[in-house]
Amino acid sequence: MAKGIYKQKGSAYYWIRYAGLDGKIIRESAKTPKFKEAEAILSARKRTIFEGKQPEPVKKIKNYIFNELVTEYKKWAERQRSYKSKAYLIEQLSEVFGNIPLRRFNSMLLEQYQTERLQQNKKPVKNNIVTGNKPATVNRLIATIKHMFTKAVEWDMVEEDTLKRIRKVKFLEENNKRLRYLSKEECQELIKSCEPHLKPIIITALNTGCRKGEILSLKWDNIDLKHGFIRLEHTKNGDKRNIPISDDLKALLQGITRRIDILYVFFDSVTGNPYQDVKRSFNTALRRAKIYDFKFHDLRHTFASHLVMAGVDITTVSRLLGHKSLTMTLRYAHLAPDHLSKAVNMINLTGESKRTAYLLHSQAGNQ
Repeated sequence: MAKGIYKQKGSAYYWIRYAGLDGKIIRESAKTPKFKEAEAILSARKRTIFEGKQPEPVKKIKNYIFNELVTEYKKWAERQRSYKSKAYLIEQLSEVFGNIPLRRFNSMLLEQYQTERLQQNKKPVKNNIVTGNKPATVNRLIATIKHMFTKAVEWDMVEEDTLKRIRKVKFLEENNKRLRYLSKEECQELIKSCEPHLKPIIITALNTGCRKGEILSLKWDNIDLKHGFIRLEHTKNGDKRNIPISDDLKALLQGITRRIDILYVFFDSVTGNPYQDVKRSFNTALRRAKIYDFKFHDLRHTFASHLVMAGVDITTVSRLLGHKSLTMTLRYAHLAPDHLSKAVNMINLTGESKRTAYLLHSQAGNQ
């Protein structure tokens, strides 16, 4: 082992030893289990001494527990648009890992957590529908905890070695091929089954393909009935986009009584505040309409699916949905097989179809 670098009994880290400016021997932990990193720290110390400066010691990090990181991370995350959904994920993580010291986190701990969450998905619920933790849900939790530890290193709450162990955890393979949409008859049945406050929200979703958060946060300033479009300022991918207003949606919006003292289109008439969620009333409407295995986000799929089935090209659908990549919209392409067939038959470069038909007709006549 190199001179000045050694292992101390009971410590997982390398220690370094060097002479300070006054000639006294300084011993300190390098705070790393890797020899090369300890060697680099020792070299930096010696170089600082050679320049006539007193080196700063390696920071001693307190043994923080996960809930202490949760407290600090929540303060930081409040500035993000997605804070509400992220806060829900953080709370779930806190329930499981709350009192565990940050230094104890490793790939095995998180991989066991992945397995446990996936197993919860095997529990059946009413109507024989299985709900719970699909790979996408588990991946969001793991992504959250990875980012939390990234910030923990920045905030000197844990050593980088812990973060490296966590980053080794791989995300689960997701099946994003689920495409649930309603027929026109089901759409009408759902609308009929809605409570008065929910009906305009559902109609807006079916006519725009907007996400739930985009609809519930919609303000009158975002709506231009004269020119016929809705201007979305804050979207999931960060880009602004314009949504054309259909005749049905225009009639709906013109029929809503606007209150001068409230900025939002959809709000609680008692509190005057915009709706935070409509999950309960939406699920009630689904039960009344006898529609199962359906989520609010599937209204967006319904909007896109019916556009494609009506012959609207994928590029236009992609722009209406606000997709950054056309690949995201191609999941709807299979709904327009007739249009694909018409496209290839339009060229008819060889005329072989007519020639084959003629020969078959001639042969039949000669028999």
